[in-house]
Amino acid sequence: MPTPKATSQSILDPSLDKGSDTKHMVIKQPDDWHVHLRDGTMLNSVTNYTARQFARAIIMPNLNPPITTVAAATGYKTRILEALEQDIHFTPLMTCYLTDDADPAEIEKGFTSGAFTACKLYPANATTNSSFGVTKIENIHPVFETMQKIGMPLLIHGEATESQIDVFDREAVFIEQSLSKIISSFPELKIVFEHITTKDAVDYVKDAGNNLAATITPHHLAINRNAMFKGGIRPHFYCLPIAKREQHRIALRKAATSGNKKFFLGTDSAPHGVGEKESPCGCAGIFNAPYALESYLKTFEEEKSLDRFEAFASENGADFYGMPRNSQKILLEKKPTIITDTLSTPTADIVPFHAGETLDWHFSGLID
Repeated sequence: MPTPKATSQSILDPSLDKGSDTKHMVIKQPDDWHVHLRDGTMLNSVTNYTARQFARAIIMPNLNPPITTVAAATGYKTRILEALEQDIHFTPLMTCYLTDDADPAEIEKGFTSGAFTACKLYPANATTNSSFGVTKIENIHPVFETMQKIGMPLLIHGEATESQIDVFDREAVFIEQSLSKIISSFPELKIVFEHITTKDAVDYVKDAGNNLAATITPHHLAINRNAMFKGGIRPHFYCLPIAKREQHRIALRKAATSGNKKFFLGTDSAPHGVGEKESPCGCAGIFNAPYALESYLKTFEEEKSLDRFEAFASENGADFYGMPRNSQKILLEKKPTIITDTLSTPTADIVPFHAGETLDWHFSGLID
């Protein structure tokens, strides 16, 4: 799966006025600020789908065992780089998985050395491989103090996990019970509220200070909770946080396409084999990496906001993380992209997001 190349001579300058009939777009290469690459054979099978579109990506640490030390992060980064195809230039940004006994000194060492870009907070048992997660947020207040001091971002899977809480209410409850208290106790801590799914989260992020931002996935822009039950159970639309009502999808679309710098791209691409998804207790996760930009562009075009896509995909995240924007350019063309039903790997078939559909945009590659 080589990275496509486009020559600058073939590019037409697009008109990006709202409602224009844009045929080509040239933008700075985007970054994915939230992705799961797994490990082992799956890592080798899926990494290049992300690396061919994105220059950098925040790599989730929820392996088994999780990435909790500098040594583990360094080893994982090496495996990711070894999985890259020739001539693909991609920078994995590693994260530290927070546990109840997370060591502030190890985290500070990792951040100052460049081994860690951020720390990830999973409430215990919130999602895939989160059983090692934090059982009580107060347990890691010393970690937050250190992160606030050194300017290290905290990435949050924002769901309350108590069994009595309805799965569709978990994000809103987390905001009230936990996120608001973290922000109150650590007002200078830089926080990314990841893969938000509700109007509650959109409104909270917009109203909060500049230290809080949020990522939005392509699938939460495209589907609501009805998609999981259309004509029967649709396990390949099951993800966590789970898709919500249509009113929440609309709020997410408005936020992503608004031009607000607090919202930026994070795919939460999470591959599982067909057997793991179509089982008595199917895994949560949607594999959207192969056609991520095409999926996002579908939303932005429908919302008549193509002129705001580059900021969402290529600028807002880098600015929030305090990193330089990418200088490399990519070409996106208005032509059909046919999505295959399955993608084969050595160990399992994977169903990609939009399987069997045709999307109207096409990632045509880097520009020389």
